[in-house]
Amino acid sequence: MAKIAFILLCHKDPEAIIQQAKQFTAVGDYISIHFDARAPKEAYDLIRKKLYGNPNVAFAKKRIKCGWGEWSLVQATLYAVEAAVDAFPRATHFYMVSGDCMSIKSAKYAHKFLDANDVDYIESFDYFESDWIKTGLKEERLIYRHWFNERTQKRRFYWSFWTQRKLGITREVPNDIQIMIGSQWWCLRRRTIEWILNFVKERRDVVRFFKTTWIPDETFFQTLVRHLVPADEIKTRTLTFLMFTDYGMPLTFYNDHYDLLIGQDGLFARKISPEAAELKSRLGKLYASDQEDFNVSAEGWNLFKFLTGRGRIGRRFAPRFWEAEATLGRDRELFVIVCKKWHVAKRLSASIRNHTDIPAIDYLFNEDQTDLPDLGGIQTSLAKRTRHRRSLMRMLFDYYETEKLVICLDTANIDLLEDFFSDRSRARLLEVECDFSDEYLIGHAKRVGLAAPDSSQETLGQIIPTIRYDIAFESERIQDSNFQGYHRIQQDHSQAKNAEILGSFLDVTPEVAQELSATPYLFDG
Repeated sequence: MAKIAFILLCHKDPEAIIQQAKQFTAVGDYISIHFDARAPKEAYDLIRKKLYGNPNVAFAKKRIKCGWGEWSLVQATLYAVEAAVDAFPRATHFYMVSGDCMSIKSAKYAHKFLDANDVDYIESFDYFESDWIKTGLKEERLIYRHWFNERTQKRRFYWSFWTQRKLGITREVPNDIQIMIGSQWWCLRRRTIEWILNFVKERRDVVRFFKTTWIPDETFFQTLVRHLVPADEIKTRTLTFLMFTDYGMPLTFYNDHYDLLIGQDGLFARKISPEAAELKSRLGKLYASDQEDFNVSAEGWNLFKFLTGRGRIGRRFAPRFWEAEATLGRDRELFVIVCKKWHVAKRLSASIRNHTDIPAIDYLFNEDQTDLPDLGGIQTSLAKRTRHRRSLMRMLFDYYETEKLVICLDTANIDLLEDFFSDRSRARLLEVECDFSDEYLIGHAKRVGLAAPDSSQETLGQIIPTIRYDIAFESERIQDSNFQGYHRIQQDHSQAKNAEILGSFLDVTPEVAQELSATPYLFDG
């Protein structure tokens, strides 16, 4: 009888991890956990404490800090796999899961399924011939060396990339392996896992190559399995059911998706909403049951469209995916900086990026050229960003893998403020009040088309008071709205006073707040 060792990489929500581990081990399976070293020590200690004494639970012998697109994700997986191989000699299969994966069949069904098919399940498509990569970098992931994280060190990442490209500094792919690509959600037999671990020890040249490729968790195991295992023993598919939206983001499943999920041709599903308590409970009970008769249709996408077309309970019409995920997340914090002088807010957001680990994004709803990651197309125009504002923000939280995010808005964006501050997430507002000279207002009038380059002083004299009034009106309207967590720094305040306000707004130490307040030339211009 098959016995599964689940390989779990996770970085948050310790209670959910504990519950997941108990569910897997209650039926005799195993789990090996790598908990990101970036996560709070207290969370890791809680997991160790609650799972202490469970012989079917193992922990990676070394914890490392993981980053999206980095080798660190592969290394963390290898650490967890090594721990599982050593701790669970009876494990026949090793199944990669995430914290938001759940079973959609019973354990009894899963074990019989694996026993009946002596193969490895892993998406493994030819890297160059397949169309698995739809857009963005392809060959460049391999022939250039990538030392920096594209999300957290974007400037260094692209500076390194363009420097290598300009100088023609490329490298060869190891000539005896065929690079493959596919989903990171695999299920491999014990023999295959042991072959991979031996290969890693013997072929350090291949490991060195993958250490500086971009997004190696989509290529490393996929390539090695194809290199080591006969083709007729590989099923090029994942046993984890997942679907993607029109914008390339994973669909999230909710309470009313139970029937859809258990009818899919897979053993697990990703991603289950953290708020779908009923769905989690039902799937947990299903995994522990003896049910074996599942009516598998595998028509996930068509059924999904049908169910959402009927509408959810309590709603006349079903939400589209950006409405279904209309909340940013109850535990997330959105910090909004509003300022009429965009260059002032940009200096402050740059300083926040420099002195804290909170991602800060400039005027994404005001400037078309704002530097944003590729989110599948939703970020391509101001109209799309504004229309799907909450979905966009949710994607940004997910992209940066953060619970805190800073954005900048113009003081005129009262509708956006009202929308974000009505969400269930925790939102805070910082108004940056600046002085406006006549010279600045004249320049502003010309930039927005209220005045021509050669407008007379008489015309400008009529325009300036109106603009000054509009700016004051926007500020008063914000203050009168009584937004929660409202803070305000002012140009004529001392650095010490502004530092105190910034510390309260961002919940940072006095030292960091002082650094932010002392941002060079913050209010100049």
